Amino acid sequence: MQPNSTSSLAIPVAIIAGFALIAAAIFFSGDSTPNASPKESNTVPATTTKTVVRPVDETDNIKGNPNAPIMVVEYSDYDCPYCKIFDETMNKIMDDYGVTGKVAWVYRQFPIVQLHPNTARISEAAYCVAELGGNDAFWKFSKEVFDSREVNVQTDMTQLPIFAEKAGVNRAEFNTCLDSRKFQDKVQQSVAEAAAAGANGTPYSIVIVGNQQAVIEGAQPYTVVKQIIDNLVAQLNGNDAPNQAE
Repeated sequence: MQPNSTSSLAIPVAIIAGFALIAAAIFFSGDSTPNASPKESNTVPATTTKTVVRPVDETDNIKGNPNAPIMVVEYSDYDCPYCKIFDETMNKIMDDYGVTGKVAWVYRQFPIVQLHPNTARISEAAYCVAELGGNDAFWKFSKEVFDSREVNVQTDMTQLPIFAEKAGVNRAEFNTCLDSRKFQDKVQQSVAEAAAAGANGTPYSIVIVGNQQAVIEGAQPYTVVKQIIDNLVAQLNGNDAPNQAE
């Protein structure tokens, strides 16, 4: 039995026939828990199809160059086990590509409360941190959340004020913001945007390069994400061989 690499409300379908593939599919071996390490094949699970994704703008939380030619827009759930795995992958991508200004990572909220009851509140907390401390504080807070738990363990909600403080935000101001529920509607709007973009599970990412897009479903490993990025850059530049991080 092949484990799923997303948290979702329905069993994800394999890549839909008729979509143009960068490559075919990847398979996983082991048990059905997120602890099973993904095993790579020679193919990449991504579709080069247009989705209805909101353009990246100043309201987004962006890591890296906001004018980067490559945007990885991720819809994520803080308590999703696969999102924790993919967070590590994306941090490695940013270590290798972000410093060159080639790639930016956009984090958008897609809490699936049917699976993780507290996750929408964590999304609200992240927005509070961003409002009070700015974009850098948001990313520090997100790192604290993901780093604080094991893959199959949900976030300890009592730690959120501590995470906010570690991100540089005043704890009392954070608590006031979170208690106000001022970002509840914003979280729901992000969920609606994720659904409009075709997401039915997390993590769900869209790599945007110029007029081209590639959808990445699930917690794909670094080598897969890198190949997708390199292939899209090669297509954009009209080259046969993919570009590499410099």
